Amino acid sequence: MTNQTIDLRSTSRSIFRQAPARLALTLMLATALAACSRSGNQAPGQTQAEVGYVVVKAQRQAVTTELPGRTNAYLAADIRPQVGGIIQKRLFKEGANVKAGQPLYQIDPASYQAAYDSARASLQKAEATLASSKLKAQRYAELDKIDAVAKQDNDDAQSTLRQNQADVAVQQAAVQTAAINLQYTKILSPISGRIEKSSVTPGALVTASQTTALTTVQQIDPIYVDVTQSTVDLLRLRRELASGQISKSGENAAQVKIVLEDGSTYERSGKLEFSGLSVDTGTGMITLRAVVPNPDGVLLPGAYVRAVLEEGVDDQALLVPQKAVSRDQTGAATALVLGADGKVEQRLVTVARAVGNNWWISKGLKEGDKLIVDGLQKVRTGDTPRAIDVTESLKKDLARETAAAAADPSLGGDAANTNSDAATTGAQSK
Repeated sequence: MTNQTIDLRSTSRSIFRQAPARLALTLMLATALAACSRSGNQAPGQTQAEVGYVVVKAQRQAVTTELPGRTNAYLAADIRPQVGGIIQKRLFKEGANVKAGQPLYQIDPASYQAAYDSARASLQKAEATLASSKLKAQRYAELDKIDAVAKQDNDDAQSTLRQNQADVAVQQAAVQTAAINLQYTKILSPISGRIEKSSVTPGALVTASQTTALTTVQQIDPIYVDVTQSTVDLLRLRRELASGQISKSGENAAQVKIVLEDGSTYERSGKLEFSGLSVDTGTGMITLRAVVPNPDGVLLPGAYVRAVLEEGVDDQALLVPQKAVSRDQTGAATALVLGADGKVEQRLVTVARAVGNNWWISKGLKEGDKLIVDGLQKVRTGDTPRAIDVTESLKKDLARETAAAAADPSLGGDAANTNSDAATTGAQSK
């Protein structure tokens, strides 16, 4: 019994000494199996990321600038009386179109008619006196030739004739002045256009050249659109034109499209007519003026609009979908492209401006680059993904968006169509 007990104790101690070694071996085997399992699951054919790309193509694109502005009447005339008196009649309908020379108000002409009649009577009296003095001067002149009259008497007769001639001229001017004042009692429109509401009614007393206008006539076809542009943008445009980066849109004045307050595009285009000669010292802006046809009176003076100016044309513009461009931690614009070996490369790009749903890229990309637009989150620089050309599908998606915007006014109507059309043009970068 004693020997058996000793053998059991020695066996137990041997087992306990070997247990840690066996446990460590078990853990090592489990770790190796797990690693092999993970390695087996990450087979190249199963984990290769999939991305969509478009081939960047240069295209002809108009260089446009959208600027805020206000509409102003092409011609405007404040109607004020040139003589005083009581308004007898208003001869127009408020808000109607009037012609140049059309009567607008009638002032009581009684006193001015009397003044005119008096001036005419004074003129007739002066003419009668002139006729008598003329005959006398002629007789004295004949007698003076034969020394039949004193020379002093002849001189007096000739002097009286000239005085009477001057009196007639004065009275003629007085008649003309009285006639003008009488005409002023009927207030006429100086221009053709649309007339506003009247500030006076019949029976009101008005005075000559008063500060308050009776009404205003404005010609709004065509109409002015005044916009402001920063000198920075103006200098950039001139620099690009001088370098040949962009070309002029044509020999004629730049075309201007108008975007109304509700976002819709005005159906008629105008032309840039005037560029300011000085810079506003407070804002650093320069004023531009466009002339826009307005036969239907859609544009009214004082309305806020946005003017899209076509400044030039770039024959090598690179337009890419906006979703293909992102920002890094420093705020720099970046894009992912597929290199010649199929690996992902990151490019720093310079965004010049937005064109619809596209970015206009001025630096960082070149024609022929394969720009990744789908699956950007699935890949990193240096990866070799499975690449699919999605240019055609992207064009179809944009076409559907355009059709949906046209069918649903709540999506933007004409403005949505304009943006989608621009985006579709930019998406044709294959």
